[in-house]
Amino acid sequence: MPDISLTTVVLLCLAALAAGWIDAVVGGGGLLLLPALLLGLPAGTPAAHALGTNKAVAIVGTTGAAVTYARKAPVDVRTAVRIGLAALAGSSGGAFFAAGMSTEVLKPVIMVVLLAVAAFVIFRPAFGTAPATGPATRRQILTAIALAGVGIGFYDGLVGPGTGTFLVLALTALLHLDLVTASATAKIVNCCTNAGALATFAWQGAVLWQLAALMAVFNLAGGMFGAHTALKRGTGFVRVVLLTVVFALVANLAWEQWAA
Repeated sequence: MPDISLTTVVLLCLAALAAGWIDAVVGGGGLLLLPALLLGLPAGTPAAHALGTNKAVAIVGTTGAAVTYARKAPVDVRTAVRIGLAALAGSSGGAFFAAGMSTEVLKPVIMVVLLAVAAFVIFRPAFGTAPATGPATRRQILTAIALAGVGIGFYDGLVGPGTGTFLVLALTALLHLDLVTASATAKIVNCCTNAGALATFAWQGAVLWQLAALMAVFNLAGGMFGAHTALKRGTGFVRVVLLTVVFALVANLAWEQWAA
């Protein structure tokens, strides 16, 4: 474990707690957790160590949220795992292409897409509020595997920010889920993608395990509490958090593109 002050460790744990809650409700916890690690780790620490530690922390909170949702929300675990395995393959492909592609070109496009998504959610207040009318059809599942799995998985490996939020939106639209059930399904998909990324970082020796273990306890608490909050407060609450995270994503990408 690197030489980090007690104050910094406490702040990182609080960031992990908040990130777990955000991620469980609607995705996007990495917006808080990864920058916190990049700022909190000592100067000269390779960025890969922040990325690897982030995955080791996030997978614990995501798993806790997924288990909490699966117990109380009508989640089709089999479909979620199939989408998750496709996302794992997609993220591997995205990571492969990331080495030879400038993500700076993609960021403005992503910002426009996010703003369009925000406008759609604002002007379609019924989006994600109606419960599913029945089991998803084979065609819907295959479309979700291709777009939400391979497509968003590829984006996760290529760029990354907001993957959980994109999954919630895609699953709501493609499988006609309410936002709470979509969030629950997205957690299972995230478990698959996080596991693949963590395995890669661990093999490379890029995980600070002691720090990750400590932060993971707080991330787990935040994830389980966030899942309980979403289940208790319902789709209207998730919708508000979703819009907040979408605008935060746009602001973050804009800052990275033009101000940083």
